Amino acid sequence: MIRIGIFGYGNLGRGVEYAVKQNPDMTLTAVFTRRDPANVKIAAKGVPVYSASEVLAHKDEIDVMILCGGSMSDLPVQTPELAKYFNVVDSFDTHARIPEHFSNVDKSAKEAGKVGIISVGWDPGLFSLMRMYGNAALPVGSDYTFWGKGVSQGHSDAVRRVEGVKNAKQYTIPVESALERVRNGENPVLSTREKHTRECFVVAEEGADKAKIENDIKTMPNYFSDYDTTVHFISEEELERDHSGIPHGGFVIRSGKTGENGRNTHVMEFSLKLDSNPEFTSSILTAFARAAYRLNSEGVSGCKTIFDIPPAYLCAQSGEELRMHML
Repeated sequence: MIRIGIFGYGNLGRGVEYAVKQNPDMTLTAVFTRRDPANVKIAAKGVPVYSASEVLAHKDEIDVMILCGGSMSDLPVQTPELAKYFNVVDSFDTHARIPEHFSNVDKSAKEAGKVGIISVGWDPGLFSLMRMYGNAALPVGSDYTFWGKGVSQGHSDAVRRVEGVKNAKQYTIPVESALERVRNGENPVLSTREKHTRECFVVAEEGADKAKIENDIKTMPNYFSDYDTTVHFISEEELERDHSGIPHGGFVIRSGKTGENGRNTHVMEFSLKLDSNPEFTSSILTAFARAAYRLNSEGVSGCKTIFDIPPAYLCAQSGEELRMHML
């Protein structure tokens, strides 16, 4: 039985709790939070909730720690630090900083003899893998990734961290005309701005400078500066009424040519339509916790990404069962 710990208990942490329950070879051992543990109510009976400061006192009770903090600022600190003591899995999603994050986690995990799997969710994560498969199968071609329409957890969190913002939701929206051109095999050259728009619904703190908030959002590097972004200021009641869900989804498309003079066009497409972004992401994190445990049991250490994980290590089924039913 793989003993799972959860570090951070928001929407993602709740999703991991339910995902662990669905896996027969896992058990939830403990939850760690930076909030008052007495105010954190989890569904699992008998599972203790501890302060984040108590995490090292329980390091011998946990096989894999799943980190569910905010990607923008928490995980670059938390994952390398916790990798000194635990096998860890995170969903760090700032694409431009993944190489730096990998290096930091790799150093900590190797020194401790642990495995750290980073940036596993659906993008980065499953979408990354589909892009790799597309390039391998169709080396002459172009990659296209479209997200949404849906709520981006990382981008919403980034908006909420802007000074003067009380609460917010951010939607990523594909540009339909661009998506249609790609599906038609036209292989268009599209800028970041031509593929998506971003729409933010913001509850400002009383007396906050809304013009400054809007500018801070629209000029935020890695998140909004390369997109046409619309910012709407609404009330807390409107946000709760109209934007309480966390749907998302998207498409990875590889359009490529084969044959003499590239006479044949092929389009590979992988798509997701998600009622709950955090619940789906947490299910992926939980599967990769199994892989981290198996790798470390074999003496492997260091940082890994989705490209480095044998697919069979994600599944509870044996190799024989996989070959019989899924191959």
